Amino acid sequence: MSGTGRTSDGHGRLGSMLSGLAVAVGCVLFLGGFAWAAVVYKPYTVPTESMTPTVRAGDRVLAERVDGAEVRRGDVVVFKDPAWGDMPMVKRVVGIGGDLIACCEKNGRLTVNGKPIEEPYLQTKSLASVKNFSAEVPKGQLFLLGDERSGSLDSRVHLDDPGQGSVPRSAVRARVDAIAWPMNGMIERPQAFAVLPGGVSQPGPLKLQVGAVVAGVVLIVGGAAYGPIAARSARNRREQGGKVPAGAR
Repeated sequence: MSGTGRTSDGHGRLGSMLSGLAVAVGCVLFLGGFAWAAVVYKPYTVPTESMTPTVRAGDRVLAERVDGAEVRRGDVVVFKDPAWGDMPMVKRVVGIGGDLIACCEKNGRLTVNGKPIEEPYLQTKSLASVKNFSAEVPKGQLFLLGDERSGSLDSRVHLDDPGQGSVPRSAVRARVDAIAWPMNGMIERPQAFAVLPGGVSQPGPLKLQVGAVVAGVVLIVGGAAYGPIAARSARNRREQGGKVPAGAR
């Protein structure tokens, strides 16, 4: 009986150790994922409907802190420029330094360096712009449009300004990766821009961070539940090992 008791105690101690280890690792993943996200991302509230339907007014987005030099065509960015008002704004980059942006070609599409761009994210599918325009983007600048082309106040409004409506890359504060509330998920990179020189940007580490947080929660809950179960199982073994068979009395 004493040997059985020691074995049961060993199982109980092992269960407690595994439970504590799972909870500890879970806490590291959970807190680490949140801390990592806090360093990399910043939340913003979208002020207008100019990016409808991709992002709507009042949506809370998570934007990755990036240098303006990292921005590519198709990115949805948060920027701040004195010529556009003293507040952060959210628009889509459709052109970078050296690009010739024009609209609209015969099928109503935007063109970049003469290449028609399919824009499935637009609110109005028939025309990429309600008025024709063209602009040559100076080096180190970005040409920005809203996805709601019929009402967005974007680079088209500033075509007569120096830079033909573009803003410097240094004006960019962050690149929008996901809509946090309502939880509409990640914002995809438009593949139409992928064939142009420079391609499109890669998504940030948000999925990894969310994965770490979720894994942490699973380990914490699972470890906390496993401890009592292992202890109860060890106790049951001890009790069963301590019973004397009826025929041995």
